[in-house]
Amino acid sequence: MTSPLFAQVLGPAFERLSPQVRALHSVRHRQRWSGQGEVLRGTHWLVAPCAWLARLPPTSSVPVSVEFEVEARGEQWRRQFGPVRMHSRLWQRGGRLFEQLGAVRFRFGLREEAGQILWRAERAWAFGLLPLPARWFAQVQCREREQAGRYEFLVDVSMPLIGRLIRYEGWLLPLPDEG
Repeated sequence: MTSPLFAQVLGPAFERLSPQVRALHSVRHRQRWSGQGEVLRGTHWLVAPCAWLARLPPTSSVPVSVEFEVEARGEQWRRQFGPVRMHSRLWQRGGRLFEQLGAVRFRFGLREEAGQILWRAERAWAFGLLPLPARWFAQVQCREREQAGRYEFLVDVSMPLIGRLIRYEGWLLPLPDEG
């Protein structure tokens, strides 16, 4: 059995992650987590088409669930923010994490800091082919950490000219195995 996707990307730093963050990223086949989240979309007129391309949820305070499933070349993440689904596929190549989210593909650099995972968007492509300017994603902030025994996530995306695209944050706890 191969090591979990995030262990492959982070290497030895994976073992320094806080217990809940490491548990969430130690999926071997399939696991589900649920909790609560807050979503805030920006108000610029370009936010709606950008959010549609990446399949991002609307502004809301909702229950959140995520199903993680390992497949041959990475992981599928099936997020649900209330009634809205946000699916993505993640894989690694050359020590970098890639994510396909709707029509947008991202390349991230990950680092461990004080038991957290900090994500840095390095590159992005529309429709998998059209490179997007790296400066557009310089203000992407993503953090995963453990707080009060729960896994917490924060994704805050601002872009030149339009300001905030989206910010979503919340917490998750593992659901018991159904099998």
